[in-house]
Amino acid sequence: MTAPSTAAAPAALTWAAQAGASERRVCRLQGEWNARGLTREPDTGLPAGTRHITLDASSATLDTSGALLLVRSMAQWQGAGATVDVSGLNASQQQLLDLVRRRALALPPAARRLGLLGDIGRAALMALDELRALLAFIGELVWRGAPLLLQPWRMRWREVIHEIDAAGLRALGIIGLLSFLIGMVMAYQAGATLETYGANILIVNLVSIITLRELGPLLAAILVAGRTGSSYTAQIGTMRITEEVDALRALGLSPFDMLVLPKVIALIITLPLLALFADVMGLAGGGVVAAVGYGVPLSEYIARIPQVVGLKMLMLGLVKAPVFAVVIALVGCMQGLRVSGSAAAVGRATTVSVVQAIFLVIVIDASFSVLYNLLHL
Repeated sequence: MTAPSTAAAPAALTWAAQAGASERRVCRLQGEWNARGLTREPDTGLPAGTRHITLDASSATLDTSGALLLVRSMAQWQGAGATVDVSGLNASQQQLLDLVRRRALALPPAARRLGLLGDIGRAALMALDELRALLAFIGELVWRGAPLLLQPWRMRWREVIHEIDAAGLRALGIIGLLSFLIGMVMAYQAGATLETYGANILIVNLVSIITLRELGPLLAAILVAGRTGSSYTAQIGTMRITEEVDALRALGLSPFDMLVLPKVIALIITLPLLALFADVMGLAGGGVVAAVGYGVPLSEYIARIPQVVGLKMLMLGLVKAPVFAVVIALVGCMQGLRVSGSAAAVGRATTVSVVQAIFLVIVIDASFSVLYNLLHL
């Protein structure tokens, strides 16, 4: 005894011209318009001269995949100037077609190519959306953090101290080494030019002014953005994937108070100190090159620094550090809280966090430079 055949009737469509109207045609769907019957998609090309189409699916089985193909075909037909009448479909088929059409039209803009200008516009809108999200996050920080200034005993200081250790003490090595090397590079580049004029002593001026005013805080902020900001995103993003953030909300605890505020406060405390350490190491690197390579005694190098730069110059550089710290911490935490889906989303969010934080740090530093120039500082 043989089993009954379960082969799917392939999806097909036929065209029939209506009597006395060559521009009006009936499109009859046949077979199974589903995943089994659509292993080979039927030819949905529009016959020449057709201006009005009436659908007839009385001999077809229609599901979501078939309805999606039909919606796409209808869009092509309408784009060619034809109108489509769906009154030949039964009520359930019309409801399915309407549902699939709404879902298809609700696809995000990234699913459709709009050309070069469209891509530029989409990128601009995405950038504005990211800026709006960051401003909203800053607003929440002010709203939740301001009361703690009046009630500091409510702050979770144990977490703050832990974050200071992770973001500050453990970053001293990499920041000190790179700052020292950058100071050496600056001294070499300055000395190569100044030596031709017999003005080797001016190496002190160039290295000290650039380091204290710009390079020390900027280098520390960029390294912290790449090291600490990314760790904030990865940590909070992983907690989102494992639903630990949802568990905090279920316990009546605010994820912002538990996860974000300690990190922001710790980085506000830590980054100015790291910037000061970067300044010292940058000056030390410049001093070594000036003494070894260009005959400027180390004692004279150290004695000349206070003559060239004073406390004002130091403060003009360090005042940027708390602003950098707020931006780095908020961007890292914001991207972490926006993670959803699989573990791969954590990696994508980490990349976005580092890029955004470094970009904003450089933009803010440039804004400070313009402001200082306008104020003649």
